[in-house]
Amino acid sequence: MQTKALTTAIVLFSVLALTYGSGLLAADVLVGANVAAARQTPLDQIDHSVWDGLLKKYVDDKGMVNYKAWKANSGDAQALDQYVAHLSQSNGKGTKEQQLAFWINAYNAVTVKGILREYPTTSIRNHTAKLFGYNIWKNLKLVVGGKQVSLDEMEHQVLRKMGEPRIHFAIVCASIGCPRLLNEAYVAERLDEQLTVNSKSFFADASKFRYDANRQTFYISPIIQWFGEDFGSSEPAQLTTIAPYISDSAASRAAASGRGTMSFVDYDWGLNDQK
Repeated sequence: MQTKALTTAIVLFSVLALTYGSGLLAADVLVGANVAAARQTPLDQIDHSVWDGLLKKYVDDKGMVNYKAWKANSGDAQALDQYVAHLSQSNGKGTKEQQLAFWINAYNAVTVKGILREYPTTSIRNHTAKLFGYNIWKNLKLVVGGKQVSLDEMEHQVLRKMGEPRIHFAIVCASIGCPRLLNEAYVAERLDEQLTVNSKSFFADASKFRYDANRQTFYISPIIQWFGEDFGSSEPAQLTTIAPYISDSAASRAAASGRGTMSFVDYDWGLNDQK
């Protein structure tokens, strides 16, 4: 009977795990504030200047973050908390550019908040339980517009559905394999320029992209593989999408014509921590 009961329990837990995924039985960590609907404001009244100042102070031109100094400065740690609470005041209403800027900033700010909570650490993957326990992508949630939104939901249910593939070169999961964390806040007025700059920076990084003309092979970050449908329905279409952001002229011409094959490089999950 004990063996049968144990087997039943294991099956039940397996079903729950398949149903709910990672983060099962872990307590959610809420950041931000619960703001009454009457006090929520449209996106044009959300000010990203505090976030901008923190990024300029703690993030270098390569997107590496001085987490140690940031965590040690209680005033700036509190400033991040206040910015995240300010995001909670949004009702989500605004132009597409305002929405994109808001959610990119929200994703990046909440991720930094989540890493500072765990620091010192060597990788965000240390905090992404696959079955039972805390998963930063699923259990760390921003309260915004009266709803609790996880990092996973920000990425897949909000940003990806807005039809802008360059978000994948803007949102940063605190890893070296990610695009660089831009050391300024995204703003609606300059969004296209900022997305273009960071996309070009991504493809100028030899650890994320290189082209072998003899083999007509693009050695590229697995980000393009993981989110391929956001860039096009086939490899030639995906290459055409990224072509404008490739600085190497031969590679850019080949990509624009859809010629060549993709080979995906290893992803570096090491923390984007200044040394």
